[in-house]
Amino acid sequence: MRADPRALRFGAAVTTLVLALVLVTESVWPLAAQAVVFALGVAYRSPYTMLFKLLVRSVPKETEDARPPRFAQGVGLIFAVAGLIGFIAGIMPLALVATAAALLAAFLNAAFGFCLGCEMYLLIRRLLPAANMEVSQ
Repeated sequence: MRADPRALRFGAAVTTLVLALVLVTESVWPLAAQAVVFALGVAYRSPYTMLFKLLVRSVPKETEDARPPRFAQGVGLIFAVAGLIGFIAGIMPLALVATAAALLAAFLNAAFGFCLGCEMYLLIRRLLPAANMEVSQ
C-alpha cells in the first residue's frame, strides 16, 4: 500500500493543532478524539488523510510506503492513550508530557517533513533481522 506524503503532512498539521488545543485547555476530549484518529490510522486510514483527499484532487508526484506512517500512527496512539490515562487518573505530569511528546512528533512531521515514528520503524527494521524477513518472503 502506498501513501501520499502531502496527505501525511496535512494529517500531522491537524494533529499538531488538536494536541496543542489539548495542552492549552487541558481537556481530555480532544485527546480522546485524536486517539480515535490514531487508531483508525493504524487499522485502516486516518480521517485526516481522507479529508485531504476530498479537498485536494491532484495526484501526488510521488508516493511512499504506508507501513512506516502506519507504525507512526501506532506510536501516536500509545502516547495518546498514556495521556488519556494521565488525565483520567489525575496524573497531570503524565497527561501533559505524553501529549507534548506526541505534539512534538506531529509538529516535526508537519513543519519539516520529518516523521519520527517512521524513522523509528526503519531503525527497528534494520536492527531486527526477523522484521526484515517478512518483507523479503
